[in-house]
Amino acid sequence: MPSDRNAQTTVPPASGATPSAGAWRVVVLLVPVALLNYMDRQMLAAMKFSVMADIPDIQLEANWGKILALFKWTYALMSPIGGYLADRFSRRHVIVFSLAAWSAITWATGQVQTYGELMATRAIMGISEAFYIPAALALIADYHAGPTRSRAVGLHQLGIYLGVIIGGFSGYAADHPSLGWRWLFDVCGVLGVVYAAPLFWALRNAPPRADVAAASGAPPGRALRELFGNLGFILLVLYFTLPAMAAWIVRDWMPAVLKAEFGIGQGKAGVSATLYWMVACIFGALAGGWLADRWSRRDVRGRIYTSAIGTVCVAVAMFGVGYSPQTGRLWVAVSFLVLFGWGWGFFDANNMPILCQVTRPHLRATGYGLMNMVSISCGGLADWFFGILRDQRVPLLAIFGIFSVVALLSVSLVLLIQPRQRDDPPAMTGP
Repeated sequence: MPSDRNAQTTVPPASGATPSAGAWRVVVLLVPVALLNYMDRQMLAAMKFSVMADIPDIQLEANWGKILALFKWTYALMSPIGGYLADRFSRRHVIVFSLAAWSAITWATGQVQTYGELMATRAIMGISEAFYIPAALALIADYHAGPTRSRAVGLHQLGIYLGVIIGGFSGYAADHPSLGWRWLFDVCGVLGVVYAAPLFWALRNAPPRADVAAASGAPPGRALRELFGNLGFILLVLYFTLPAMAAWIVRDWMPAVLKAEFGIGQGKAGVSATLYWMVACIFGALAGGWLADRWSRRDVRGRIYTSAIGTVCVAVAMFGVGYSPQTGRLWVAVSFLVLFGWGWGFFDANNMPILCQVTRPHLRATGYGLMNMVSISCGGLADWFFGILRDQRVPLLAIFGIFSVVALLSVSLVLLIQPRQRDDPPAMTGP
C-alpha cells in the first residue's frame, strides 16, 4: 500500500474510460429513493401550520425547531454507522434496507397524535434516512470512475430537488378538507414499500477495484484514524458543514417565513419557498456537474473551483433573501432563492467527487457519513437557533446575514484542499 505521503503528492492522470449503460442505470434507479427521502422532509416544513393546529401541544416555534433538529441529530449520529456498513458490507443491501425502514416510519408519522409521538417518529426517521445517502453516493462513485462523476452525482441529486418540489406543494393537500396532512404521509409510506422490491431485484453493487479489494473490511478504528489524519478530509468536512446550515434554514423555515412576511396562504408559501429554487438547483447541478467534469480534465482542482463558485452564490443569496421583506415584494425573495438554488446545485454536485479526490475508495461511504454527522448536527442547531431568534423577534436580515457570512467564509476552506488523486483505477475483471 502506498504511504500517505506518496498519496498526498501523486496525482495520477485522468482516466478516459466511459461508463457503461449499467452505470447510468444505477443512478436512475436511485433517483426515486432520493425523491421520497426529501419529499418527506419538505412536507413537514410545508404543512407546519396544519400540523401545529392538529397537535396543539407543540405550542412554540422553538418546539417546532426541536422537532426539525431531532431528526437531524439522529440522522447525524447514525450517518457514520450507515456509511461504515455500506463500505464494509453491501451498498445495495444498505440502500434497500433504508428504503423499507423509511416507508414504515413515514406511514407511522401520519398516525401520531401528540408532540412526543411526532418527536419519536422524526427521530426514528432520521435513523432510517442516515443509511441511504452515504451508500448511494458511494455506489454511484464506484460506477463512475472520474470523467462523469460530477454529472452522475448531479443527476442523482435531481431526485432530491424533485422531492423537495413535490413536497412544497403539500401545503395545498394539507389545506384540502378531504385530504389533510396525514393523508400524504400514508401515501408516501405505501409508495416506498411498493418500490423497495423491484429496487432490490434491479440494483447491483459495482465490481471491486484492485486498490479496494485488500483494504475492504477495515475495522472502524483504522478507518477513523485514516480519515481524521487526512487534512484534506477535515477541511472538506468543515466546508461541507457551513453552507449546509444555510440550506437547512431555507428548506425548513422558508415556507413559514414567506407566509408570515408576505401575508400569503400556506399553499402559495410552500410552493414559492421550494419550486423556483429547486428548479434552479436542477439546472445548477447539471451545469455544475458538466463544468466540474470538464474543468477537472485540465486541472485537478476543477471540481473544487466549481464548488467554490456555487458557495459564493449561496452566500449572496442568503443576504438577499433576508433583505427581501423590506421591499414588500415576494418576487424579490423568490429571485434570490433562485440564485441560492443555482449555487447550491454547483456545491451539491461536487461534494462526493471532491471526497473521492482526498480519500481512498473503501472509505467513501464512511467519510460521507462523517461529513453528514457534523453537517447535520450543526444544521439541527441552526434550526433550533433560528426558532429562538424568531421567538425573540430578531430582524430577518440580521438572522440571514449571519448565515450568509458563515457560507462565504467556508470558501477559503475548500480552496485549501489539495487533491490526492484525480480518478480511480479501473474495476477488476471477472464474474
